[in-house]
Amino acid sequence: MTRWEDARTVLAHAATTTDMSKPGYPTRVPMQMPRGFFVFQDDPVHSMFRKVLTREFMVKRIEALREPTTRIFGELLDGMMDRGSEADFVEDVALPLPSLVISEMLGVPYEDHRFFQEHSKVMIDMAASGEQKMVAQQALGDYLEELVAQRRAKPADDLISRLGEQVDAGTFSARDAADVGAFLLFAGHETTANMIGLGVLALLANRDQVPLLYAGKAELANSIEELLRYLTIAQSGLVRLAVEDIEVDGMTIRAGEGVIIMLNAANRDKSMFPGADDLDLTRSNARQHVAFGYGIHQCLGQPLARMELQVVLPEVFRRLPGLRVAEGREVTYKPTAAAYGPAHMPVSW
Repeated sequence: MTRWEDARTVLAHAATTTDMSKPGYPTRVPMQMPRGFFVFQDDPVHSMFRKVLTREFMVKRIEALREPTTRIFGELLDGMMDRGSEADFVEDVALPLPSLVISEMLGVPYEDHRFFQEHSKVMIDMAASGEQKMVAQQALGDYLEELVAQRRAKPADDLISRLGEQVDAGTFSARDAADVGAFLLFAGHETTANMIGLGVLALLANRDQVPLLYAGKAELANSIEELLRYLTIAQSGLVRLAVEDIEVDGMTIRAGEGVIIMLNAANRDKSMFPGADDLDLTRSNARQHVAFGYGIHQCLGQPLARMELQVVLPEVFRRLPGLRVAEGREVTYKPTAAAYGPAHMPVSW
């Protein structure tokens, strides 16, 4: 599916499944995902986990993270600037910021960030084998299971502690809580890090639009939506398996057939977004993009991603108006990552 309307139709359709273990599911590496990786579960398991987690990502709770996110970003930028006039923006800012924020939200010690970053890379690497992914998944789950046990014994004001409360209440098991935490940990930093890096690069290529970031709260919010549409980091799309026949614009998708929904193509559908190949931060319908998916499985963490982008992009250009890709250096990318983005981004200012 490459058209915007068709993509939304399939993503919202009840006769599809995200369960990767089902025969015919369109994936190179079939896997039995743990229950806690709830986006790969159907109802009632999916809705049970999502109901517990939705309150954690409510706008009010995410807004409470805006001040610490701003502080963390300022410290990272200060550190980058203090170390000289050239740096790797991914290593110094784009990756550590969402890692620090999700660590603070979950209650995960940031000193363990290299451990969870390395395993997260494997989880979203389309070139990794099923065995490699299972090892990474198990390692993250084991790590979080120990943290859940610690918080059940000594709770704190963090998401891991609240997952522990759900275990105590009998809502789900300790391993379920650990796997939920592991999923949020890797999903909550790698994707946003890529979007931060690509967002900066897109604005460097369209400097005339940078002033729109400062035009007002509504204009900034709309600018972020347009960047999400324009960049669409989920380069491999989303996949579904039809469990019943589905009619889509006169075409029948048969039960048992796999569907690949190309979000990047849908977000460049010119019938929905005129001039779709151009970045236009004033685009009136930018928020109708499908960068976060659509339907009941759409990204739960989108309020957090939006907030982080709203903090970072205006501030980086305010603090570093001369920011540019370092002369004679090249940005390298992640060609096999399910979430596309820069691997290294040498910049100067």
